[in-house]
Amino acid sequence: MRARELRFGLYADEQGLAWVDRLVDAAVEPRCARIVGRDVADTMPGGELPTADMYDFLAEQWALENPGRPCGTRRPVELRVRLTCSLRTWRSIRGTVIRTLCPEGSAPHTCHVPWMAR
Repeated sequence: MRARELRFGLYADEQGLAWVDRLVDAAVEPRCARIVGRDVADTMPGGELPTADMYDFLAEQWALENPGRPCGTRRPVELRVRLTCSLRTWRSIRGTVIRTLCPEGSAPHTCHVPWMAR
């Protein structure tokens, strides 16, 4: 077991961020993994690039999918969740979160929270 990190770029308000956080918790719960830390970052590691610049396309995606609807308090952030688990478990958790964030088969498709896995 090693420390591993899940990183998701999100364009979310507090409610959307809490929803994604619950998705991660639900994906981790049935597996042999432990969350050892989490944070929401407004800058990339090293502080060289603001997340607003890194994930600006997510705001554009939301605007295209929700024409005329105000963005409210949504902002680009990066959710980082540190786990202790095997690589296989990490991949399984990451896949589960991605499938839940963006379920297939719903057309027209609009993500509840625009996102990007890193």
